[in-house]
Amino acid sequence: MKFSKFGQKFTQPTGISQLMDDLGDALKSDQPVNMLGGGNPARIDAVNELFLETYQALGNDGSFREDINSTATSSMANYSNPQGDAAFIDALVGFFNRHYDWNLTAENIALTNGSQNAFFYLFNLFGGAFSDEKSKSVDKSILLPLTPEYIGYSDVHIEGQHFTAVLPHIEEVTHEGEEGFFKYRVDFEALESLPALTEGRIGAICCSRPTNPTGNVLTDEEMAHLAEIAKRYDVPLIIDNAYGMPFPNIIYSDVTLNWDDNTILCFSLSKIGLPGVRTGIIVAAPEVIAAVSAMNAVVNLSPTRFGASIATPLVENDAIKDLSDNDIKPFYQQQAKTAVTLLKKELGDYPLVIHKPEGAIFLWLWFKDLPISTSELYETLKEKGTLIVPSQYFFPGVDVSDYQHAHECIRMSIAADEDTLAKGIAVIGEVVRKLYDEAK
Repeated sequence: MKFSKFGQKFTQPTGISQLMDDLGDALKSDQPVNMLGGGNPARIDAVNELFLETYQALGNDGSFREDINSTATSSMANYSNPQGDAAFIDALVGFFNRHYDWNLTAENIALTNGSQNAFFYLFNLFGGAFSDEKSKSVDKSILLPLTPEYIGYSDVHIEGQHFTAVLPHIEEVTHEGEEGFFKYRVDFEALESLPALTEGRIGAICCSRPTNPTGNVLTDEEMAHLAEIAKRYDVPLIIDNAYGMPFPNIIYSDVTLNWDDNTILCFSLSKIGLPGVRTGIIVAAPEVIAAVSAMNAVVNLSPTRFGASIATPLVENDAIKDLSDNDIKPFYQQQAKTAVTLLKKELGDYPLVIHKPEGAIFLWLWFKDLPISTSELYETLKEKGTLIVPSQYFFPGVDVSDYQHAHECIRMSIAADEDTLAKGIAVIGEVVRKLYDEAK
């Protein structure tokens, strides 16, 4: 059977498909697997209890009865319009205006079937073939001001990959008084001298905050500088808040969240503990929302309403913010401390450097001068029942063939229970120690 070029693009092996396939295989395995590779959020009792109570309340108000006036019935048994569930959008408008004074209206928010769906829309809206004033075709890229970046961005363009990326400054730092840490910072000098930017071949600037995979949190100064550059070149600044403010708020540094008409903010219900409901949120200028809504109509008819139904009361009464601030963020902050302690115990005398834990649900580990690539390390660890993600997939827009750093890092989830975390890190320690020892 022959596929079109479109079909061939989506059927060839990719980093994200390999990751999801391996995670699925691990879940079906009859052997124990230390799941340190995926992006699934942790099971936190307070989170699960609140969602269960909310879900039960949906059933109690008539969602399974033939009551057309029931809020839950109308949510579950009817399509929303392509923009998304109106009640949830109204709740979000109230929430953001209440906490940030952005003066949003319903025309500023659209829902999608998860963040991946949102970035498929946005990257194809702003990256790819454009017609200029003279009707000439211009290929525009999405500018990633700091790599490594999210693995799921790489293959969402319909035709090819349209990314321009900037490698980071790598700065050695201390963390809680300890050495052995580093931090990525935006290389603004390299960014602002990019020919693609100065010649009008950038369609949008995009960053995640905190960054998946590294947990890096761009400072307010870095964000303000990126916003200024975006306005100067008349392109939008897209910010992926899947792990950020205000929910799930897995950010440990003191930063602020800003929005204006040139900014597109993306949020998700996944990392607050609802990955299965596939609910993404876009806050943007009305013309962007209209475009996303039109794409929803073609691709999905309308976004799913189940996640919106669960989240609406939690947004209206600020329970989602309280849960994020008081349960989700402290949980991951403690997990990060536990994981760092275990890693230092296993590899404290070896060339391991950890990206400073500033947020998200991962640690980013750099094995300097590792004798093999971390893609090979990934296969060895998988054979030993431990899943991580190798670094080479996190550099969209970069030719990593001659960039050694891109082959020396791994992303490790800290969302697992403490026993799995300890067992997985012990396996990583055993394998990596042996590699370094045998290379001496």
